[in-house]
Amino acid sequence: MEIVKRPHATNLVNWAKEKPEVVVFSADLTSSCEIDDFRSAYPDRFFSMGVAEQNMVSWAAGMAKEGFVPLVHTFAVFIYRQALHQIIVSVAYPYLPVKFFGFLPGILTPGGMTHQATEDIAVLRSIPNMVILECGDATEVESVLDVVYNIEGPVYVRTLRGEVPRLFPKEEPFEFDRARILSTGKDIAIFTSGICTEEALRVTAYLRQQGIEVQHLHISTHKPFEDPAIVEAISNAKYGVVTMENHTILGGLGSNVAEKIAELGLGKKLIRLGLKDVYAHGASRPYLMKKYQLDAMTLVRSVEALMEIRLNITEEELASVHLQPIHSSAKAEAL
Repeated sequence: MEIVKRPHATNLVNWAKEKPEVVVFSADLTSSCEIDDFRSAYPDRFFSMGVAEQNMVSWAAGMAKEGFVPLVHTFAVFIYRQALHQIIVSVAYPYLPVKFFGFLPGILTPGGMTHQATEDIAVLRSIPNMVILECGDATEVESVLDVVYNIEGPVYVRTLRGEVPRLFPKEEPFEFDRARILSTGKDIAIFTSGICTEEALRVTAYLRQQGIEVQHLHISTHKPFEDPAIVEAISNAKYGVVTMENHTILGGLGSNVAEKIAELGLGKKLIRLGLKDVYAHGASRPYLMKKYQLDAMTLVRSVEALMEIRLNITEEELASVHLQPIHSSAKAEAL
């Protein structure tokens, strides 16, 4: 597996070179959000607003009104918890092209509940005009800029930083409102997003060895959620559906899939893997994924439950998640 270091930092500078209307905002987390290279390359297009997220969003809205395309960068948790009123009234309601880049989504930080954005999709999905995207690997981090740029209104992106694995080929970029079909089959449908896709990929090969056909879809667009491949995968799943997300099971990917099943009368069993109406502790990513059942073995057990079988798969057979040291120069998890 290729590991790409700071893909957003490098790509943003190159991408924005011929786009003078693009401006970047920071809330005192410039290096932590990988926009220090942009600041050096285009100082006149960079605005450091300090720890004042409400003010930052208001500034971004004003500049969007004047024809700029503001890219707002901070930790995901500070976007919707600190500046929700400004997002709704100043950005979403007037349908302005402010693009929000939220880092450390879900349990991607040992900072505890004050720094873990575990209900951001649920909150922002309810806001009219808001598009919600999530990157799952380095290819999507690198190509999501083109996607947000071509969307007229506001966009919220759950993104990754540090050393990011490349799961998908570079020649297969992020596609708006299109699921990636990673495997096909008619026994079980598995929907994953963000870092959970890498976990699920550890499982699907072993399931095939056991003769289980899996339709695995990676979801990178949470709103809208209209790709026909989603309904097709649900409809064809003989035993049921599993969703796996780095987020609460309330209002995120699991809810999106449940709504499709209910609205279209698809009548499929559904297991939702994610945080179950709890706040997470501050700890390492592998520990948290196992504790809150976002790991590969929990996915195996979910397939067993749907099919009412027992599979001969052990934790030792499933490779561990890639994770660089918390305090490395890439700062994947550190604050």
